[in-house]
Amino acid sequence: MHELSIAYSVVEIATQSATEAGAVRVREVHVRLGALSGVVRGALEFSYDIACAGTMLEGSSLVVRELPARVYCAVCDCEVELPSVQYFCCPVCDTPSGDLRQGRELDVEAIEVDLPGDEHGNAGAGDSQGNSE
Repeated sequence: MHELSIAYSVVEIATQSATEAGAVRVREVHVRLGALSGVVRGALEFSYDIACAGTMLEGSSLVVRELPARVYCAVCDCEVELPSVQYFCCPVCDTPSGDLRQGRELDVEAIEVDLPGDEHGNAGAGDSQGNSE
């Protein structure tokens, strides 16, 4: 289950960003997960709680934004969402396309943290980009 090592990487990235921002606690970690990333969402969510144990992320939530696979269709001259990750053809004109534009993502998109003296949390440490692979 490689999701556990990915979860540890997500925790490491979020911890580093939170520490740099002067945070005392992380409330939420937002990740983008592409349909072709090879990561099982449920396994990642389960592993996340294990990876957070004993860190400033313990008790935090993992917020996953799933991204569908999208390709560029030269015939239609636009990006289209694939109806299936097994069928790399434009759903409009049925032209095959290997020009993948979205779907491999696996990264930390933002974190929500508590700063010293901040009772309501702060998303100001957000936009912490980092690839967890």
